[in-house]
Amino acid sequence: MTADQPALVLEQVSRHFGGLKAVDGVNLTVRPGERHAVIGPNGAGKTTLFNLISGELPATGGRVVLFGDEVTALPPHQRAARGIARTFQITKLFPNLTVLENMLLACEALDARKLVMHRALGSYPDMMQRAKAVLADFGLAAFEQETARNLSYGDQRKLEVALSMAGRPRLLLLDEPMAGLSAGESTSMQAILTKLDRSIAVLLIEHDMDIAFAFAERVTVLHQGRVLTEGTKDAVAADPNVQQIYLGTPAQ
Repeated sequence: MTADQPALVLEQVSRHFGGLKAVDGVNLTVRPGERHAVIGPNGAGKTTLFNLISGELPATGGRVVLFGDEVTALPPHQRAARGIARTFQITKLFPNLTVLENMLLACEALDARKLVMHRALGSYPDMMQRAKAVLADFGLAAFEQETARNLSYGDQRKLEVALSMAGRPRLLLLDEPMAGLSAGESTSMQAILTKLDRSIAVLLIEHDMDIAFAFAERVTVLHQGRVLTEGTKDAVAADPNVQQIYLGTPAQ
């Protein structure tokens, strides 16, 4: 991957469920290190789009190019090995394992040693060091030995984002990381996301326009599975069609 090569390119990507066009001919480019938000009303196709990028769903049409290589036909684990990670709207943790055990498993997932079954994960000093360092970055070091299910919902969301960083991704997909958080928890999460390594491209789904615009440099608006508009956050905020969708004001 060259310095000017996009982290992600979608070319006319579609996903149809029978007659329903959940995603319909979407074009999108995300540059290395870019903070890019995808916004739109419920049912716009945002999470389906993430599923197409990460490989959870096969595309009906179009191409997905990751770091210069087409990955349209590749399954999720092969895309992850190429440097993509994501979070989900619903927290996906191992609830009966400790916070540290969750993190160790995430660190192991993209490591060749994951196939070694006769040795405890904790016996790898470098993996343990990586797991503890990521937890510290996310303010979770004090909860290493806490069972994941006993964490507050806000800390569970932090842990999920932390797990996505374990494999040192180059492209991070965040699906509504602030969903369900209190005002204080949301502020804490925003602070963490702001501090993410600037070498990582981040694509964020967010319903709250204020949060999306505070985080992102560029914004794509989806509506009924299509790109309504894309541009800088100031240009998107001033777009009369966007104002009509979100605020109910008449389009000019």
